[in-house]
Amino acid sequence: MVIVTSEDVPAEYLEYLDKQEISYIATGKGAIDLNRAVEILTHTFGVHRLGIVGGAAINTGFLDAGLLDEIVLLIGAGIDGRASFSPVFNRKEYSVPLKKLQLLEATGNPKTGSVLVRYKVLH
Repeated sequence: MVIVTSEDVPAEYLEYLDKQEISYIATGKGAIDLNRAVEILTHTFGVHRLGIVGGAAINTGFLDAGLLDEIVLLIGAGIDGRASFSPVFNRKEYSVPLKKLQLLEATGNPKTGSVLVRYKVLH
């Protein structure tokens, strides 16, 4: 496990992580510098492929940083209508240009009615 946080994190938290023998990366002032964090993951920890399984804020952060090369969505066969679930990506400002995607795969499961969709992110 590696915790990624900004440099603004309290020293007590980093001390706690040290005591628990949990590795961490503290990079970026005011917000996490995702590009630098990925560089450190690659060079220090030998990580060459990441799977981002997060909420809308994390997903959008990695997308905006240009760190996503593929998006995989699993669409279940059901609608519940609850507004409390956040979208996969979410921006407050609408001036950001549309990210174009290229369809790589679309596979349906007749038994469950679900669909797996894979897209390449076009940069």
